[in-house]
Order: sequence, then structure tokens, then C-alpha cells
Amino acid sequence: MPEPVGVRQAQAQRTRNGVLEAAAAVFVDQGVQAPVRDIADRAEVGVGTVYRHFPTRADLVTAVYRHQIDACAALAPRLLAESASPFTALTGWADAFLDFLVTKHGLGAALGSGDPGLENLHALMLDTLVPACATLLDACAGAGELRPGVGAYPLMRAIGNLSITGPDYDRADAARMVAFLLAGCRAAA
Repeated sequence: MPEPVGVRQAQAQRTRNGVLEAAAAVFVDQGVQAPVRDIADRAEVGVGTVYRHFPTRADLVTAVYRHQIDACAALAPRLLAESASPFTALTGWADAFLDFLVTKHGLGAALGSGDPGLENLHALMLDTLVPACATLLDACAGAGELRPGVGAYPLMRAIGNLSITGPDYDRADAARMVAFLLAGCRAAA
């Protein structure tokens, strides 16, 4: 007797989520051009399963980053609700944004590759994350914790520039520089 449709759909969603999690981990280790076989192995599925859910590499890259962008955006209101101050929330969000950027090996090259399937990824990131950051900055300004003139997009670009790691500059170095950047954004006590 065949499984009910709801059971099949739930299993398909679990498989899809497993492929996304595996792809995200492989992208951190190897970059977005990692072999699909490595992603399939990590997800414990066949290569055909990866392609059934994500017919092109652009589909897979976009799905992975869409999920992570949405999670980073959703973090902003949660941090505002849970943190001792809006600036503490901003600091926590900036750290999560830094993690998002540092772990995107090869994403910049992929975005500049001319692949039409990836064209909307940068816009998606900006359309989703700039408003999240702006919400935090507005809360900081309302609490008197932010210097005037700090905007979401310029702040995110600065964090993005500080997140470019290399042989002599790692995630810890980037985090220190972002902390200095945020200290400069904070209103004098």
C-alpha cells in the first residue's frame, strides 16, 4: 500500500532540508563550486536526489543562501526582544552577519560569474538584510545609543569589507575589527 501524500511530502521536505544543510557545510569547507558528489555524500543521498531537488548549481546555491539570509534577518527582532539593550542586539546581529559573510567562500566569484540563476541573490540579500539592520539601528537611535548618520547599508558594507579573510587575517581578526567599527558607531556615554 502506498504511503499517504502527506508522509511523502514530509519525507521530501526532510530530504531537501538535509541536502541544504549538507550543501551549506560543504560550501563552508570547499566553496560554492564544491562537487555535487561531496554534497550528496554528506547528505547521505545520491547525486540524483540532489539534482531532483535542485536542478542546477544556481538553484542549490540560491536555496542555501536564501535560507541563511532569512535566518539572519529573523535574528534581528529576536535579539531586540532578548537583549539588554538595542546596541547589544546590534552587536549580536553584526556577529551573526559576520559569520554569514566569512563562511561564504567563493560566493563573490559566483555572484560575478554571470550565471543568470544567481543574479537575484545579491538583491535578495540586500532587500532582506538591510531592513533587518535598519530596525536595529532605529532601536539604537531611539535609545540614544547610536551616533547620528549611521546607515544600515553603509554599515553592512563596512562589515562586509572587514569580513574578507585571508592567510594572515581570519574570522577572529575580522570580529575584532567589526567590534572597533561598532564602538565607533556607538554614541558617547
